[in-house]
Amino acid sequence: MSDVGSDEFDDERSKLGEYEGDRNEAGERHGVGKAVLPNGDVYEGQYGNGKRHGQGTYVFKNGSRYVGDYYQNMKHGQGTFYYSDGSKYEGSWVEDVRQGHGVYTYSNGDTYDGKWLHHVRHGQGVYHYRDTGSKYKGSWVNGQMESAGEYIHSNHRYKSNFVNNYPSGPGKFVFDIGCEQHGEYQQTEQDKAEGEWGELASTAVLKWIPKCITGLTPWTPVQETTALETETASAEEEADN
Repeated sequence: MSDVGSDEFDDERSKLGEYEGDRNEAGERHGVGKAVLPNGDVYEGQYGNGKRHGQGTYVFKNGSRYVGDYYQNMKHGQGTFYYSDGSKYEGSWVEDVRQGHGVYTYSNGDTYDGKWLHHVRHGQGVYHYRDTGSKYKGSWVNGQMESAGEYIHSNHRYKSNFVNNYPSGPGKFVFDIGCEQHGEYQQTEQDKAEGEWGELASTAVLKWIPKCITGLTPWTPVQETTALETETASAEEEADN
């Protein structure tokens, strides 16, 4: 059923755009149809009682595209979003938000495969750096590397706890030749420079402090539960329920 040339749906067309497809007895979009929205976006797929509901493809006028599940006009379930900058997210959505497990391929070729909460990396996940081939595997909190994790390189790896994306406290380098170097990263300040208004500016850098070399040993990082982690964990439980 098409709206084109129909006086009955002129008002709807001005508000919701042109629509061609199935309707229910109440005249609502229901079943399979295609809509061209007033802003130029295009949706083609399933409807339920006037709303995008079920499988569908939404093409934005800027070139972005979503293919996947809808629930009452919201991206909800499994779907793939192709962004205009060339990046892509494939995975779980909850009420228009990236949440649950998903794989994000960034425009520079890096990838993240793991858990999401409220559009950001949160939970266990692996971030792969395309240019170097290295990857980070471990815990994330609100988009930041946090708690236990490890950097994995071609012939060695580094295991430690992380805070705000940086190693924190004791850690160790594990080499493929069968030995480990234990130590910890400490923050040091570079030479201070005077700013435009006379203030002193300094940049903290990490310096590795080695302690000993051993054979291969088990690694049990100390994990502290912060208030932030407790709060976000509660949010995950609420989302799951």
